Amino acid sequence: MKIKTLSRSQNSVERECSGDLRRESRNLNPQYHPMQRSREYVRAVQSAKLDRMFAAPLIGNLGEGHIDAVTVSALSRRSLLPLVSGGADGVLKLWDLATRTSVATLEGGHSRTVTGVVFDIEGDRFYSCGDDGLVRQWSIHAVQRQQSDSDEEDDSITKGPYHGPLETWRTPGSFKSMDHHWMDHEFATASDEAVCIWSPERSTPLQTHSDLWGSDDTVSVVRYNPAERCLLAHCSADRGVGLHDTRASKALKKTVLRMRSNALEWNPMEPMNFCVANEDYNAYTFDMRKLNSPTRIYKGHTSAVMTVGWSPTGREFVTGSYDRTLRIFPTNMGYSREIYHTKRMQRVFTVQYTMDHRFVVSGSDDSNLRLWKARASEQLGQRTTREEAARDYRQALIKKHQHLPEVRGIYKSRKVPKVIQKLSAQARIQKDSAKRKQENRIKHSKPGTYQRENDRKKAVVKEVD
Repeated sequence: MKIKTLSRSQNSVERECSGDLRRESRNLNPQYHPMQRSREYVRAVQSAKLDRMFAAPLIGNLGEGHIDAVTVSALSRRSLLPLVSGGADGVLKLWDLATRTSVATLEGGHSRTVTGVVFDIEGDRFYSCGDDGLVRQWSIHAVQRQQSDSDEEDDSITKGPYHGPLETWRTPGSFKSMDHHWMDHEFATASDEAVCIWSPERSTPLQTHSDLWGSDDTVSVVRYNPAERCLLAHCSADRGVGLHDTRASKALKKTVLRMRSNALEWNPMEPMNFCVANEDYNAYTFDMRKLNSPTRIYKGHTSAVMTVGWSPTGREFVTGSYDRTLRIFPTNMGYSREIYHTKRMQRVFTVQYTMDHRFVVSGSDDSNLRLWKARASEQLGQRTTREEAARDYRQALIKKHQHLPEVRGIYKSRKVPKVIQKLSAQARIQKDSAKRKQENRIKHSKPGTYQRENDRKKAVVKEVD
């Protein structure tokens, strides 16, 4: 006689995380869990509290920083390392983000403020420009090799000759900004005179774009489009944000805002959109196909926004301001999800997202570069499977219940300096007063005399074709 018995595998009765814990069997029928929603709500509140308790965004500063204010910085578009920064004293520094130490210092790079730094398409060379009217090309490997050789020598021995930059370009006036092409070996510069397109193989510009739209105002920012090879965007001193085609040397579109823009960056994942940092304390995103109004306004800063940097995912960006804070804005919300500040950090002039979307690098007027977490409460280092599952569960609970008052009050609360609190309260009072005045005008005037003003329409003064 043959007798068949039930047999179960070891995996069916034990948990994956540990062999000594038995698997739990659950009946998901709602009638057996009458208090499930209440328990879930309590867990959501606890998850929001834990998120705030473990929020420690500042990792630390990079080395000893610069001697003067940090004005510009750049990361390679193809790798996580390294970082190059430039200061107001004309010094360039090469950094290793993994160890947060300085790899090399280029003291003879520029005689005045460094206004632009950018990597080429391979990531092994970078360019710098400054107020001294010079553009220089540097090799990372040559700089690192020379620095390592000089460190091995004794201080009493005379060091070898300084090789300096690979190439140097000169022009009358001063450079305000520069950017490298995303696919070709060429770069663009913005100066007092014009926007110039350069090739590393020639000593003179390939193209010179001056007198754009009949105006000779200084172009302060120039950026290549990530997808369109021949499309350039720029910000000028006449409060304009414009596009022009390098193939035909022709101006395409231009919009004039109420105040001047200090920075412009293209969305790396949606190349038709770009973000500008403005003097009116706001950041604006535009669709290049429709420049008559911004797609969204991002508010929160209490002083001029000086710089902006996109995340590699294209879903959020970070801004630095004169109010000595950093703010991280999701693209689908007009307010920031994080605000970073320290007691010693001064006006922020440059911000960068690392290519792994996990960290933010900022350079400020106090001559320091700081490394921040993109997620303030994120745990660094290796995590077990159970820790990752618990983290995902807590985030899902917060996302599900974030509209409820108690969870929202805990999860979105941020401590800011008293100065920013006072300025924010003052801005709210002014906004409410202007809104009340507008409503009274509409209410006590002839129908059709006054109309409600849209903030997005109000930001743009005019559009020029």
